[in-house]
Amino acid sequence: MKETDDILAVPLWINGHAFLTMAPAFFDVRDPRSGLIRRRTPLCGAGQAATAVDAAAAALPAWRSLTVAERAQLLATLADALAGYGSHFAGLIAEESGQPDAAAAAEVETALCLLRRAADEATVASDGGVVAIVCDDRTPLAGLLQHAVPTLLAGSTVVAKPSPKAPSVAVALAELMAQGGFLAGAFNVLHGDLEAIEGLCAAPALGRLLFSGDAALRRRVAEIAGRHGRQLVD
Repeated sequence: MKETDDILAVPLWINGHAFLTMAPAFFDVRDPRSGLIRRRTPLCGAGQAATAVDAAAAALPAWRSLTVAERAQLLATLADALAGYGSHFAGLIAEESGQPDAAAAAEVETALCLLRRAADEATVASDGGVVAIVCDDRTPLAGLLQHAVPTLLAGSTVVAKPSPKAPSVAVALAELMAQGGFLAGAFNVLHGDLEAIEGLCAAPALGRLLFSGDAALRRRVAEIAGRHGRQLVD
């Protein structure tokens, strides 16, 4: 028996629910502090990327039809839910990114601030249609929400592509969104590495590609985006 045989795979989140897929390969998510494998990330490709983007595109008209105030209220509800599960999210961040417990808890607080000031940012947000957000593993929650909050508030829908090293926070966040009344397809989670990013860039319905992470990864993502005639935005 392999070490990973009893380790569960992290699901995608597409169209309002957990989405299991037969990926061609998986990435072992290790706790950097202990070296133990905690879960496995499916390394998705073009097919799964297209499914996620199509779900976001299908949800776009209904999500756009909400007022800014209604979308801001959903984000405020998400903030309240996240506050209630703050220790759980901090635990996931620490376990997958290797952050000290205090730093992980501080990241949750940063995420709460981003959500709670959403209404104040409504006047500067701009709609980009379906938006993909690629993140690294350094700040898997705050880095994602830094882009996702103004994007969702503006009326765009999102496909998040977290690092395969730290995939769980994005899925847990999507679950809280579903419980809080977000429209199915407004926020989706695609797992994978560079092939998943290729798939996102190739999807005709994708509007914008945003990035949160370190410079080395940004260069690789920008190269992929450039091959598809897309501009990467920080």
